[in-house]
Amino acid sequence: MTTSPDPTAPIPPAPVLVSRRMIEPSRARRTPTTGEMTRRRIMLAIIRRALPVAACLLLAAIVLWPELNRTEERVRVQISLAAQVAPESMRVAQPRYRGLDEQGRPYNVTADTATQAGASQNVLHLVNPRADQFLSEGAWVILESQNGRFDRGANRLDLAGDVTLWHDNGTRMRTEQAMIRMNAGYAEGDAPVAAQGPFGTLTSDGFRIIDRGQVVIFTGRAHTVLESAP
Repeated sequence: MTTSPDPTAPIPPAPVLVSRRMIEPSRARRTPTTGEMTRRRIMLAIIRRALPVAACLLLAAIVLWPELNRTEERVRVQISLAAQVAPESMRVAQPRYRGLDEQGRPYNVTADTATQAGASQNVLHLVNPRADQFLSEGAWVILESQNGRFDRGANRLDLAGDVTLWHDNGTRMRTEQAMIRMNAGYAEGDAPVAAQGPFGTLTSDGFRIIDRGQVVIFTGRAHTVLESAP
């Protein structure tokens, strides 16, 4: 059985639609604090002073940059030339130096290589030097060593390392260091000496050669073994 609606019943109210539109944020500004205002003033003051300085530095760099480039190139060229030229100009292979002593007799100094010592052009470091000199009455003497230092201005030759002396009378003398004054015909050394020749064998603590090779003095403790004539 179907029931009909009651015409006297009250009518329900219509549904209400709710708007979903976003709520706009408030446009009210936040007032800066005293500390923030102070920091902003300091920053603006720094910027006002820094900008002119930066502009001046930039202008100076633009003006000076070409000159700095030229200076750098000159320095590079000088360094390159020094690296390429200096070693070749300071070292000589197979050098030979000739001179005369105080009595006009010739002497020669040779070596495998000669290297200029510092700024002085007269002082040379020698590798495997060899010196030969004529003495009185046609005699001669030859000296060799592993290293040497030749002062051309003073005519002085310092030898070191396996120094060997040969005299034309058949005498050979070995030591570790010797100093020779080429123009005076004088030589000396304070290292132990071992000599042998027609006279026999001899050892000593040093030696002196004077009177242009005519006199040889063995210094310090000397020991000699003489050979009798046949």
